[in-house]
Amino acid sequence: MRNIHVNDIIKAVAKLCKEANYYLSNDIERGLKKGIETEVSPKGKEVLGHLIENAQISKTRKMPICQDTGMAVVFMDIGQDVHIVGGNITDAVNEGVRRGYNKGFLRKSVVGDPILERVNTGDNTPAIIHYNITDGNKIKITMAPKGFGSENMSQLRMFTPSEGAEGVKKFIIEVVDQAGPNPCPPIIVGVGIGGTMEKAAFLAKKALLRPIDVGNQQAQIKKMEDELLENINRLGIGPAGLGGRLTALAVNIEVFPTHIAGLPVAVNIGCHATRHAEVLI
Repeated sequence: MRNIHVNDIIKAVAKLCKEANYYLSNDIERGLKKGIETEVSPKGKEVLGHLIENAQISKTRKMPICQDTGMAVVFMDIGQDVHIVGGNITDAVNEGVRRGYNKGFLRKSVVGDPILERVNTGDNTPAIIHYNITDGNKIKITMAPKGFGSENMSQLRMFTPSEGAEGVKKFIIEVVDQAGPNPCPPIIVGVGIGGTMEKAAFLAKKALLRPIDVGNQQAQIKKMEDELLENINRLGIGPAGLGGRLTALAVNIEVFPTHIAGLPVAVNIGCHATRHAEVLI
């Protein structure tokens, strides 16, 4: 059994809040640069160039890639041989978010009451926290700030099994087409298939964390990812929605067993930045 003090979690989360918002991941940066080479639209090439330049400025000056610094979504993979000492782990994560957003000069975008009063909490808490128990004596923390320009374009549908793969693919393409320029393309399309309603949504969110140049390990799912990416990039939405070939950088699909009567499908769209950072403690 290994003791980990909540202060270590607070410090790690606070640092990740800043890193995720300041630094574009390497795989996405490579994807944008590759996109300049393949994009046929002059306006599209120009937009991609600006996105790369913006990422470099953010990295150099340590300032947010986007003004919408998102709602903090935190994935906690906790080894079963870890003992948290010094306080409550959920309180620690929220304190880390509080410190990270304050000290990192990141916009606070969370309101306490989602329906009526909608008063800003002032510190971007509470975070959305997903806990997963794993083997070992370490904690892996992944911070994925999610802006709502892309989050608002996400959808979930409960299909019957008779809809099959073709119905699923048609739905995914329709979601992207309806989103148009709103999620700041080129986008990353996270898809969750299977489980229950909430499991499919979780899988779609988790899919956005996979590097865009790493396909699903199941051959038939990888084939579906490639087919969907090709068809989405034929929609002509293009970078920033101004037309062109590169509407999406990747389609990442995660699947899970489901009930004999169900076929849940969730699509969670990520913007061109799709921010995330992780650490192991």
